[in-house]
Amino acid sequence: MAIRTAAVPSVGSPSRAMLVGLSLGYFMVLLDMTVVTVALPDIGHDLHTGLSGLQWVTNGYTITFAALLLTAGWLSDRYGGRRVFLWGTAVFGVLSGISAASTSLSMLVVLRLLLGAAGALLLPASFAVITTVHADAAERARAVGTWAAITGAALAAGPLVGGVLTDTVGWRAIFLINVPLALVSLAVTARLAPETARKQRSGLDLPGQAGGVVALAALVYALIEGPERGWTDAVVLAAFALAVVAAVVFVLAERRAGDAAMLPPRLFRSGGFSAALVAGLLANFGLAGLLFVLSLFFQESRGYTSLSAGLAFLPLTLPTAFNPVYTGRLVGRIGPHRPATAGFVLMAAGALLQAPFTDHLAVTAAGLLVFGFGVSFALPALAAGVAGSAPADLAGIGAGALNSARQVGASLGVAVLGAVLGLSSTGTRWALLTAGLALLAGAVIAGIGLRPRR
Repeated sequence: MAIRTAAVPSVGSPSRAMLVGLSLGYFMVLLDMTVVTVALPDIGHDLHTGLSGLQWVTNGYTITFAALLLTAGWLSDRYGGRRVFLWGTAVFGVLSGISAASTSLSMLVVLRLLLGAAGALLLPASFAVITTVHADAAERARAVGTWAAITGAALAAGPLVGGVLTDTVGWRAIFLINVPLALVSLAVTARLAPETARKQRSGLDLPGQAGGVVALAALVYALIEGPERGWTDAVVLAAFALAVVAAVVFVLAERRAGDAAMLPPRLFRSGGFSAALVAGLLANFGLAGLLFVLSLFFQESRGYTSLSAGLAFLPLTLPTAFNPVYTGRLVGRIGPHRPATAGFVLMAAGALLQAPFTDHLAVTAAGLLVFGFGVSFALPALAAGVAGSAPADLAGIGAGALNSARQVGASLGVAVLGAVLGLSSTGTRWALLTAGLALLAGAVIAGIGLRPRR
């Protein structure tokens, strides 16, 4: 499939349609993270798989998305944001269509891995086009705000859209919906978006990239397969060992590569940057893990339909659709420290509130509402914390690192809380308790690490 890049409009007249086209592409990527949640029981029934298989359906996507996000930024700089965005969108649409025809768990998981890789291309590429088109700082801020609002709506829409499609058409429709979204995004962006300047970048950090991918994949494999195979199983122990070795390779590769590294070490000279990354990991650990655990609980223990499960998540997702605007203004006035800390406290409270009362619908709704407000405070504040602590010339890599850390947290959240879920008949309560404690740790890290330095 050839994608034309010759005839592009001038940078001087950015359009709303172009911004919508770019936002729609990344909206599709984020939607795919949450839309699958409420379809998991139906997927498990049709493809004859249990808890560990469903964890792979979720984590197959987030593993490659997280591991390849920084490399996608390098590709966007090297080959142009517009070109990378168009190819990523086209591949994502094609793979989504094929995913809908999956006939086995292994086929679906492989496709989810490939979808995550294609999706990773779209975040840095769309951001690069937006910053190129809007040279004025105020216009750029408004455009990025619109982009963030449109893409952020994917979190709110995902469970509900997934529930409606699964109940009315079947779980395969959650992948088919990406095909028209990709076509619209392609048509608009190919016609209206200009190419971005290509930057002379050093060679791709292959040792670092390989180390990061292998470390994350091996760790997640061990955590998912451990409960079923046994924690002392030779394959599980080998996976843990491989994760450690690959993590060491990653660290050594980044230290030797200097600023040519995928994740330059001088980013970590700021304590605020390190704190924001760890806090971002814990935020998505709690969020993705809670969505996974409660989706299964709603449908398997409470007997909800997919649509009812999607509606049950509305108290969590609605605050994320409108409150980040207020959070952005608040962070602009008082900085990210207090909003991020308060967000983690609210998220922890929302999870812990539900843990002893899993049979009470009103408590579940209240806990999810509190959790949702926590998400809407914490995540925008963490983004601001990274922006304020990373060196100016590494701001893009810093933003990519935060998103990568969040997706690593999502993979670990599903793996760890899924393992806790399978330990006993009260696994849902223990999983919520584990999520709450992890989020309290995030509150401590944000409270200390993001505190303003004199």
